[in-house]
Amino acid sequence: MPFSHKHHVGQLGIDCRYCHNGVETSSSAGLPATEVCMTCHSQLFTNAGMLAPVRASLAGGKPIEWQRVNGVPDFVFFNHAIHINKGVACETCHGEVDQMPLTMRARTLSMEWCLGCHRNPEPNLRPLQDVFLMHWQPPADIAEIRRQLIGMLDIHPETMTDCYVCHR
Repeated sequence: MPFSHKHHVGQLGIDCRYCHNGVETSSSAGLPATEVCMTCHSQLFTNAGMLAPVRASLAGGKPIEWQRVNGVPDFVFFNHAIHINKGVACETCHGEVDQMPLTMRARTLSMEWCLGCHRNPEPNLRPLQDVFLMHWQPPADIAEIRRQLIGMLDIHPETMTDCYVCHR
């Protein structure tokens, strides 16, 4: 199922949480259920050929078969909610999805890439109210804000590289 974040996020301004409704509360951000798509597409572009798989999914009661773009090996535990709730923005790992006509992997998501952030999370933190904003521009006092976030959000870089954090 081709999907344009550029259209849905960039042009229409749909928030990440609308389609990925588990991102704040679950280890998985979740993929949109057919009914989420049909919220709009039962009224808009109802006969568009490219939406035939969505209509077939609804008619047949089978979930849309999304093609996974980002993933980590089965031996890695990754929790979206903990990252979001500690101030790591979607675009930190997923890139500027609002510019992607087709979703693509923006970062390696390799162990070394993740460890870089776990060793020094401050450069990747933002106030919680800004986590879902695309193209966020940090204020002039961002270094102080990030230092405060480390304490307020109970972030402990000294233990974030322990193996058990990601390998359970």
